[in-house]
Amino acid sequence: MACTLTTGRSLPCRDSVGGLKAVWFADYGTLGTLTVTNGNVDSISGSPTLFQYDLKGNSSLEQTITASTENGTSFYEQALNLTYTKLDVATQEEIKLIVKARPHVFLEDYNGNYLLVGAVHGAEVSGGTIVSGAAMGDLSGFTLTLTAQETIPAYFVTASVVTSNASASKIAP
Repeated sequence: MACTLTTGRSLPCRDSVGGLKAVWFADYGTLGTLTVTNGNVDSISGSPTLFQYDLKGNSSLEQTITASTENGTSFYEQALNLTYTKLDVATQEEIKLIVKARPHVFLEDYNGNYLLVGAVHGAEVSGGTIVSGAAMGDLSGFTLTLTAQETIPAYFVTASVVTSNASASKIAP
């Protein structure tokens, strides 16, 4: 099988920023069939309910490419690091559910990109903290690390796929 390259890439303008604005969790297996065009999810056949968690600051997505010449394999490890400020019982109860689940996770970055982590296999919590902080300026809140292993990087997603399935239900800590 020939793996033919299709194009090059110019140096972009310096107009992008880092960080995540929000994530949405959907129960595993509720997406149905994804309609994907050139690496972008244009629609889904399922009817998932997406629960939004707003973010500010120290949250990120990192995708590590793992390839083996000896085995002829390649996959992508998607690591989603989330920080939620302020301790509260309602958030803690939802985090307990997320830890036990294997959700699909949609996210929006500060550049207006929407992505889907764990599209096929779901994402699992691999670590996190519930922390009070020690000094006045320390984090009092929650951190979660979710990981997914997929055969392709996280899909880009058309914004309406996320917004049309989003629940209005939110915790107000």
